[in-house]
Amino acid sequence: MDDSADSVTQPGPDRTTRSWADVDAHLERSIVRPDESFAEVQRRAQEASMPGIEVSAGTGKLLGLLAEISGARRVLEVGTLAGFSTLWMARAVGGDGAVVTCEAEPAHADVARTNLDAAGVGGRVDIRVGAAEQTLEQLVEEHRGGDGAAFDLVFLDADKAGNPRYLQLALQMARPGTVIVGDNVVRDGAVLDADSSDPDIRGIRQFLQDQGEDPRLEATAVQTVGAKGWDGFSLAVVREPAS
Repeated sequence: MDDSADSVTQPGPDRTTRSWADVDAHLERSIVRPDESFAEVQRRAQEASMPGIEVSAGTGKLLGLLAEISGARRVLEVGTLAGFSTLWMARAVGGDGAVVTCEAEPAHADVARTNLDAAGVGGRVDIRVGAAEQTLEQLVEEHRGGDGAAFDLVFLDADKAGNPRYLQLALQMARPGTVIVGDNVVRDGAVLDADSSDPDIRGIRQFLQDQGEDPRLEATAVQTVGAKGWDGFSLAVVREPAS
């Protein structure tokens, strides 16, 4: 009987977040392979004492691939931070594409501008500074006025309490086939707490419910684990935009 497999650590319920982080690191080295520009984004963010809450490199590349798969040329992002995810998507849309990204904190927007310019994609990124809801409302007005085509890809990664409203505003600037991604929808399982008083948890639960019930959308959500712990993201395709 060959018991060589006994020498291999088998996955099980005692696996830890350290193991998840090790796998993230392995995947980043072997297949994701972010170049030095992304390390520079993180370095400048650390120097500016910004929170390390950007998406993982794997998630960032997934966003870029979603942009490519969907043929996106116009992307909307809510929650810029230092521009880590913005850079992935800005590269994916190509030189004739555009990313509009919304950031509430002027200091964060300044760091993101430096990062995106240094990476050579600054000319295709419009950073809108201000509260997300007000910025999105302004974008809706611009869209209605003909100053801006529909968005092909939407990435929601700001305060989760605002997600239901952000979704409804984004739908007013969408087209059939627009892809909508919502980050951090599991929150270490806290999404299960129907009685939570946390505005972010309540916002996530409503956001997921809205996507499931909206006949204009076909949506799913996926749990993830990694260096940032247990979380997940939602993914939706617009069947028809808001009237």
